[in-house]
Amino acid sequence: MRTSVCIFCASRENIPEVYHRSAARIGQLCAEQGIRLINGGGGLGLMGVSSNACLEAGGKVTGVIPQFMMERGWGHDGLTEMVVTDTMATRRQRMRDLSQGIIALAGGFGTMEELFETVTQRQMGFYPHPIILLNTNGFYDSLIDWWRRAQNEQFMRPDHADLWEVAQTPEEAIRLFLTLPERNDSKESLARR
Repeated sequence: MRTSVCIFCASRENIPEVYHRSAARIGQLCAEQGIRLINGGGGLGLMGVSSNACLEAGGKVTGVIPQFMMERGWGHDGLTEMVVTDTMATRRQRMRDLSQGIIALAGGFGTMEELFETVTQRQMGFYPHPIILLNTNGFYDSLIDWWRRAQNEQFMRPDHADLWEVAQTPEEAIRLFLTLPERNDSKESLARR
């Protein structure tokens, strides 16, 4: 059974309440299922909401944050564990190393950077764990449309269609995290890429 999930999400505060509710529910579900929540260690936005909900429900949260963000006071001061890195790239890799899957909530450039780097790592065979888009309020609809077009117009191979899955609710996202198989690429398939 998988026991640690990384949540990619926004650190912005002034966003619609529907995203806050979704992030809180993810945090609660992680605690209920005994899943350690891993995120970017921030205290604001969906990061803070999901962390607080998990902690309040008795769960554990590991934050991974660069030193410069800690120095600016952006870190959450109540997490179970805080891992401080030297760079953003090291942060992203450490979050992947600690996790057994990814759930991407709504977010901006930082969330997209984390998501696309991880999808690329999964495509190349370096990250075998599930990647799930939580499509709250249709947030990822246009990205899903782009993904289909990229496949239809041969920018991606057919076997790349399963690099991520889409969930419509937090409950579905956690279910997929717990049940999706690992992606185990052979050396022969990687050599063809």
